[in-house]
Amino acid sequence: MTAQTASSSMWSPLRGSLFRALWIASAVSNIGTWMHDVGAAWLMTSLAPNSPLLVALMQAASSLPFFLLALPAGAIADVVDRRKMLLWTQGWMLIVATLLGILTLSNITTPWILIGLTFALSLGSSMNMPVWQAIVPELVPKEDMPQAVTLSGIVVNLSRSVGPAIAGIVIARAGTGAVFLLNAASFLGVIAVIYGWKRTPIKSALPSERVLGAMQAGVRYVRNAPVFQSVLIRTGAYILFASALFALLPLLGRRELKLDALGYGIILGFWGIGGLVGAFILPKARQRFSIDQLVAGSSLLMAVMMLGLAYIRSVPLVCGTMFLVGISSLSVMVSLNVAAQTAVATWVRARALALQMLVFQGGMTLGSLVWGTVAQRQNISSALAAAAVGLIVCTVLTLRYRLICAEKLDLQASLHWDQPTHAFEPCPNDGPVLITLEYRIDASHAEEFVKVMQVLSRIRRRDGAIQWGLYQDLADPSIFVETAIVESWAEHKRQFERVTNADREIEERARSFHIGNEPPKVSQMLYANYTDGKGFRQPCG
Repeated sequence: MTAQTASSSMWSPLRGSLFRALWIASAVSNIGTWMHDVGAAWLMTSLAPNSPLLVALMQAASSLPFFLLALPAGAIADVVDRRKMLLWTQGWMLIVATLLGILTLSNITTPWILIGLTFALSLGSSMNMPVWQAIVPELVPKEDMPQAVTLSGIVVNLSRSVGPAIAGIVIARAGTGAVFLLNAASFLGVIAVIYGWKRTPIKSALPSERVLGAMQAGVRYVRNAPVFQSVLIRTGAYILFASALFALLPLLGRRELKLDALGYGIILGFWGIGGLVGAFILPKARQRFSIDQLVAGSSLLMAVMMLGLAYIRSVPLVCGTMFLVGISSLSVMVSLNVAAQTAVATWVRARALALQMLVFQGGMTLGSLVWGTVAQRQNISSALAAAAVGLIVCTVLTLRYRLICAEKLDLQASLHWDQPTHAFEPCPNDGPVLITLEYRIDASHAEEFVKVMQVLSRIRRRDGAIQWGLYQDLADPSIFVETAIVESWAEHKRQFERVTNADREIEERARSFHIGNEPPKVSQMLYANYTDGKGFRQPCG
């Protein structure tokens, strides 16, 4: 593939009218969001100019709701209609941003009101983001996923380039309250596009998962998905230290560089411009380097730039440094997001992405508090330098958690399981259910078979088994029996839809050891808990 082809392919997702409309609407909304962030940070430095901790608490207030609500939001996004959920979350953010604008124009806003409404706005964003990320695969073909995520990165960095500069001009002429009201208006475009989306809900004959059960299934999935665990580890290692720059940049601009609102917007603009340039560089870099190399190299570049910002006090040099920060931060976040999107199956995608967001925002919250405290007790330079060194060390230590295989998994549902015959249809909530598969194995291959079954055990647990085991018959050592317990009949039926093509390859490898004339015998057994005195289980209904 030539460089020209790679460059043009980056725009291929925009051929879809719905993705294009949402992309444009989200660009406007993100500009409003960056205007709000600049306005809120700048207002806090005016309301509490001598408190680095209060300024850092602004970042914590933005991040904490993601940490608290990410998993419930992801579970809800996988259970309810995603279009309706987007409309509710966008409406909530519209109301909160409007209220903050009115209070600020009325000179009522205090530091704690600002923190409180920032927290409330972030509540809406934390419920919105998992479902927003989860709908991307519905809007573009699988082969366009990296380009779609990169285009989303372009939106973020375009808005970061334009939004802060606009915010600086509006603050200078009309005040911070006007910025908040403009942000509120920016949600209207997204609401209009989502309202017009004629989404076809994914139908299933099974009852919807309960939110608590869906959360448990999401956690169980991640506990048994090593590829996705690597994404979480690399995400946490990066953001815990990179958060120092996000949290302390407003103080760096106001106290150390003596900038006004427009000047602060300009240095943020260079951050955004760097991200835009990074979006064009990234597709070509992806052809030459693995995703592991991109994340590690970009993280190290971020660390070096943070170390420079700890001591540079020349505004032109800071702008140049922020340009490189933009390139590195976009490369890391887009690469990690692509790895996350491609490492999980469709049925659990919103929950898994919510867990990544939980790690990201939890690291952001913890990092903001830690580095804000360090800056309060020492100084901004010490906090940034310590965080930069920590990022270098963690980047090196986490290299063994590989991301490259995430892009090579075929996670489309295989739907290859056959339903064994049974005498009656249980009720959805009946259970637990015991599933057994009986294999006959050549003794010379038994050890290798057991190793493959250990890999398969992760898949069984990930897709719904609360217990799993492999047993060898003492009377006939060539017979091995695989057992799995699932909490209900409905959950077992869901397993039929959760098996992917990648899982099928592991299953076929395990079954290749079976030497019987017939396939392995499959049995389904329901827990015999009779309290009605009828003696035999009756069909549901």
